Amino acid sequence: MLNQTKSRALFERAKQVIPGGVNSPVRAFKSVGGTPVFMQKGDGAYLIDADGNRYIDYIGSWGPFILGHNHPAVVEAIEHTLHHIGTSFGAPTELEVEFAELISSLMPSMQMVRLVSSGTEATMSAIRVARGFTGREKIIKFEGCYHGHGDSFLIKAGSGALTLGAPDSPGVTKGTAQDTLNATFNDIESVRKLVRENPDQIAAIIIEPIGGNMGVVPARQDFLQDLRDLCTTENIVLIFDEVMTGFRVALGGAQSLYGVTPDMTTIGKILGGGLPVGAYGGRKDIMSRVAPAGDIYQAGTLSGNPLAVSAGLATLKFLRDHNPYPDLEAKGKMLEEGFRENLNKLDLNLCLKRVGSMMCLFMTEQDVVDFKTATSSDTKKYAAYFHAMLERGIYLAPAQYEAMFFSIKHGDAELEKTIQANYDALQAIYQRAALTS
Repeated sequence: MLNQTKSRALFERAKQVIPGGVNSPVRAFKSVGGTPVFMQKGDGAYLIDADGNRYIDYIGSWGPFILGHNHPAVVEAIEHTLHHIGTSFGAPTELEVEFAELISSLMPSMQMVRLVSSGTEATMSAIRVARGFTGREKIIKFEGCYHGHGDSFLIKAGSGALTLGAPDSPGVTKGTAQDTLNATFNDIESVRKLVRENPDQIAAIIIEPIGGNMGVVPARQDFLQDLRDLCTTENIVLIFDEVMTGFRVALGGAQSLYGVTPDMTTIGKILGGGLPVGAYGGRKDIMSRVAPAGDIYQAGTLSGNPLAVSAGLATLKFLRDHNPYPDLEAKGKMLEEGFRENLNKLDLNLCLKRVGSMMCLFMTEQDVVDFKTATSSDTKKYAAYFHAMLERGIYLAPAQYEAMFFSIKHGDAELEKTIQANYDALQAIYQRAALTS
């Protein structure tokens, strides 16, 4: 058993002053049980907790650390900015201009870019801009896609994807819910039906081109192309939420893999190199409506601050200049093939999905293509699997519906240990389940 004495004590302290003891809900281990692990240090592919336990990290701060923890290029950039430039001015800097130019060159669909401080801020702002640009109020999102905690996104579909929404969280107004329509991921007919039922009322369709908040669920290429064609015909703004996939699955994001160009894109996570940065952007005619150039207001005191921008610049330049994506794909293939071989040896028919350096093992035998099939997973089995992997020094997301992320620092030794741990953990929990059934 892991020694978690300090983590338990810290959690008890935290619960007195922080709601639930954590500053983001999934960190609380609520869906897997147990005490959240309080981390002390990150080092390359590893995390060290407050009790000195060492784990191979497959969260990577929920995606940003494609270069691993404390990459020298990023640390050097932050230190230089801290000592020679400053942390924030509330005034424009040359670094912001260089950063926006680099983003636009790597993602050409983002002809103009506005920097913000988080992925949630980016998606909230993009929706507002789309509404202002089209003069329409309703948006379409997809069940299982998460776009941050903005009111417009915390909506469920009621009894089905084609009914009017109801608030999914207290504090979200009914009016906001009614302006958010839910469609089924990878089902173009569900989208067309909503568009027909709400003629000239849909401002935007927002989607994660690779769903990373219901596990890892890739959209089909033809589905994304059909969305593109529908939005063009109906004058709807197509928004790709690439907060997670941007610079993760490819330098140009998922849109470069699929060959489908959105009208607007939101990015974050890797963009900040471990510091809080987000951005939204798109066609010039749309983005020219953003204040102060236009009439759609959005602002942020710390947007584009030198410290965060310098970390982002160092990260994106490294990715551009060193192109680690073929190596990441090779690592992903090794991990995926190892997991599949384990499943075969154990005679388990579980669903495994991977795109680049994102992967998810679903505790279901169904092929996961949307939210409904994702939620067929046995979450109790996942909780047992999570703790079995944790005991073996592997730190996974403490929730079934999240991705595994790995970095350039995950070498053969780390991957081999992970594959062996996967086999041992699955064998242990399924043998235990067989004995108790």
